[in-house]
Amino acid sequence: MKKIIIASTNPVKIKATLAGFKLMFPREEFVIDTIVVDSGVGEQPMTDKQTLVGAINRILAAKKQNPKADFWVGIEGGVEDIGQEMTCFAWVVIIDKNGQVGKGKSGTIILPPKVAELVRSGMEMGEADDKVFHMTNSKQKMGAVGILTDNIIDRTKYYIDTIIFALIPFKNRNLY
Repeated sequence: MKKIIIASTNPVKIKATLAGFKLMFPREEFVIDTIVVDSGVGEQPMTDKQTLVGAINRILAAKKQNPKADFWVGIEGGVEDIGQEMTCFAWVVIIDKNGQVGKGKSGTIILPPKVAELVRSGMEMGEADDKVFHMTNSKQKMGAVGILTDNIIDRTKYYIDTIIFALIPFKNRNLY
């Protein structure tokens, strides 16, 4: 049984992490422990670089705090202005007990102007989504991608693919 430490207690991120690992390694068994650590980049990362750094910081802090595992997973959602539009995406960074690192970035969506305006004013994106779409705690459910696609792609699916991207070096160790 392989132990995974995920630097989050968000049920969506936990479910997606386990699903991604099981899809990539169907013959393995996994157990997940969660840990709360700071990203070091603020509540709402505002650039691609900040978002990646946040995911890296999470795995390093999780590994330091809980060094007995096979894998550590950091998932960080972020936004970035591109011209007049604000994009939304996530980075997943995974490190294993041997120091191998994998990184994956999600697809990118354009946020509605009302959400983007609230985020630019300092509101965290999940809160902005809740306010604009009259919801509660959407970031631990379908997330912006689920809201905007009518759950064709919910936040769990969005993260599963990104976790799979980050697991590519572990699936193909001879290439990395």
